[in-house]
Amino acid sequence: MLRVTEVKLPLDHPEANLKTALLKRLDLAPEELLDFRVARRAYDARKSSNIFFIYTLDAEVRDEAAVLARLKEDRQVGLAPDTSYHFVTQAKPDETRRPIVIGTGPCGLFAGLVLAQMGFKPIILERGKIVRERTKDTWGLWRQGKLNPDSNVQFGEGGAGTFSDGKLYSQIKDPRHLGRKVLTEFVQAGAPEEILTISKPHIGTFRLVKMVENMRTSMEALGAEIRFESRVDEILIDTDAQGQRQVKGVRLADGQVLESEHVVLAVGHSARDTFQMLYDQGVYMEAKPFSIGVRIEHPQNLIDKARFGRFAGHPLLGAADYKLVHHASNGRAAYSFCMCPGGQVVAATSEPGRVVTNGMSQYSRAERNANSGMVVDVSPEQDFPGHPLAGIDFQRHWESKAFEAGGGTYKAPAQLVGDFLAGRPSTRIGSVQPSYQPGIHLTDLSLCLPDFVIQAIREALPAFGRQIRGYDMADALMTGVETRTSSPVRLKRNPDDLQSINTRGLYPGGEGAGYAGGILSAGIDGIKVAEALALDMNGLKPMAPRRAS
Repeated sequence: MLRVTEVKLPLDHPEANLKTALLKRLDLAPEELLDFRVARRAYDARKSSNIFFIYTLDAEVRDEAAVLARLKEDRQVGLAPDTSYHFVTQAKPDETRRPIVIGTGPCGLFAGLVLAQMGFKPIILERGKIVRERTKDTWGLWRQGKLNPDSNVQFGEGGAGTFSDGKLYSQIKDPRHLGRKVLTEFVQAGAPEEILTISKPHIGTFRLVKMVENMRTSMEALGAEIRFESRVDEILIDTDAQGQRQVKGVRLADGQVLESEHVVLAVGHSARDTFQMLYDQGVYMEAKPFSIGVRIEHPQNLIDKARFGRFAGHPLLGAADYKLVHHASNGRAAYSFCMCPGGQVVAATSEPGRVVTNGMSQYSRAERNANSGMVVDVSPEQDFPGHPLAGIDFQRHWESKAFEAGGGTYKAPAQLVGDFLAGRPSTRIGSVQPSYQPGIHLTDLSLCLPDFVIQAIREALPAFGRQIRGYDMADALMTGVETRTSSPVRLKRNPDDLQSINTRGLYPGGEGAGYAGGILSAGIDGIKVAEALALDMNGLKPMAPRRAS
């Protein structure tokens, strides 16, 4: 099978033109092309007046060797890579030991799934509820202002990504095509097959709910045991005479002890009480950078017109997104984060008395507003030095300020861009209607963000307006605060066997451990830690890293 890249065609090309373009690129007669399929499709919208598709195609030809020899100087023609997943090992038939996976976000789901597929029958623990019960609790906060600290946007089956845009792309290097494994499993669980080929796939919340349920069923059929409302309150650790620490199991909130010498820690970036417990038990961790800021909303049609020009609304393009960055004069970077086309801003707190925002879209991306995080980088060196958990205190401080500025009822503080730039509180809504539930309270966002964040965003808004016309429109609405952009800690692990650097048998993974950022990368990391754990259980050496193909 040959792979041909950079096949460019106009936006509205007839389907037959794809085959014609492929034949021309390979200089083949029609009868010499036996079959082909689309491996990837992206669009180039850098010039809104000339938007076109870029295809990667896999082709079966009559004389592959001859074509490769003839086109050996063409770097866009070569052999198609093997993207199938290969298990690194399998459980022994008499294996009775059971690994434990803590958390059912993307990292925990894929760690549990791959372990189950290898025959290890993991026990998977989730502090929150099954996804449909969790959805009810989440709506309880959005519609009634009632928070369940263990069942919300952050905690429960599916993890924080369940209530998001469902983006399934990443910029991480993936030489073993583990991302393809993630996407393939999602398709088998009910995702649309197009996520295997389009360049920026997404799923949306409603589809994610059903997919998570189907993945649970698959794991249970393979012998996995999944326990909900089972918070882990202690990692059991033995220390030998040489000071070597080894995991021995976990203690649940109800006092039950589960024994295991292999534990995957996939708790997500908001498991603050778990981070405290791990710190108290001496598991090595360190503070890491993240970002804070606001959610900003614009009319989606404004973004569509700015990005696609006369092609705005084209069904093959869908709702437009954007990615923006500005390096401010105070040395900070302000940038767009987790942009949600045609979506809504959602309440994402997991602790009483605090306000946190996030963004969410359905698969259709058909809501009237576009929203995105507009955030500024913060770091331990500059902003919260001295303690591994100081970033959590930093987050909590500004989330509490946002709760106060919003009126103390889980309403979020909000301000129009025009008022924000002028330094005055907002008193009325403009043309952009807020999507945040349980509602907003108009105020001055400088009450709940650091001065350097305010300064950087004030600089960034007109700079972004020069890139996307209308971005700094006076009626655009900003809602605060966005603080959970990534984990405030990193649970350091050995690069070879992926175990904690000071606690054998503990495998930190995903966003919470500081090794992923989004659904796809967290799923990939879950596969990696599952593989490392399985090899260790079978007494095998870690896999040597492979170069990207």
